[in-house]
Amino acid sequence: MLPIRRDIRFALPAERIKDWHEQGPVISHFFNALSLLFPQGELFFMDSVRHYRGQIDDPELKKEIQGFIGQEAMHSREHVAYNDLLQAAGLPAHTLDRRLKFFLDLQKKHLPPSFNLAVTIALEHYTAMLAEILLSDPSRFGDSLKGYQQMWYWHALEETEHKAVAFDVWNQVIKPGPARYLLRTGTMLTTTVMFWLVVLDFHVRLLIADRTSGGTLKGLWRMVKYLYGPKGVFPRMLRPWLHYFKPGFHPWEHDNRARLADIDGLLEEIERTRRGYESA
Repeated sequence: MLPIRRDIRFALPAERIKDWHEQGPVISHFFNALSLLFPQGELFFMDSVRHYRGQIDDPELKKEIQGFIGQEAMHSREHVAYNDLLQAAGLPAHTLDRRLKFFLDLQKKHLPPSFNLAVTIALEHYTAMLAEILLSDPSRFGDSLKGYQQMWYWHALEETEHKAVAFDVWNQVIKPGPARYLLRTGTMLTTTVMFWLVVLDFHVRLLIADRTSGGTLKGLWRMVKYLYGPKGVFPRMLRPWLHYFKPGFHPWEHDNRARLADIDGLLEEIERTRRGYESA
């Protein structure tokens, strides 16, 4: 699976940044909180993989690494633009971005590259799980504003396309054995705790900053159902998350590449939406 760098721009109406999801501001800000992670997170992923690129001899994997870095660079750029809309709307996007950058820079400086790569493959598994949930269930967005839907679908499809690249680098550059397995799985446990704590922190801060966000009991109940209900994000994640702990795990053992058949149609739709938005 060769990741392809796609230079895409989106129609994101600035006046709807706080309330673009069909279920209202509380769910909108959950996705907005995720968006705040991506500019610095994607740079961390690129640096973690780039560190080992010189140790890769396989020409196909080298091409995949190049595509992976290209895609992540585009994701970072587009989420910077997305997050700038949050900042312009009076939300603390830049403050939260700087805070995340500070901690990730400390991690890159003081922790071993092997640990940083282990964090990368754990978080790439998270993005792949979230992507599959979005792509497999259209009700996740329903009638949400089209430009924002399209951006998240594009990101989900490309995360699916490159979901195994960092993992394949890991398998080539980290010596096989019990230590590799323990580092991979132990890092997933710590990364899971830290990832969701950061998402919760960012989500709460966005809701507090947006005093018109409808953070009422009704809105919060929608959030609980969205995350924990029978078809919620966390129940849907449990099985693929556990699969990561199998000794022989590989991201493509869940072969969902058929999802990628939709990407050309999505790109055409994105372009039509953008042109319509710009001409309005």
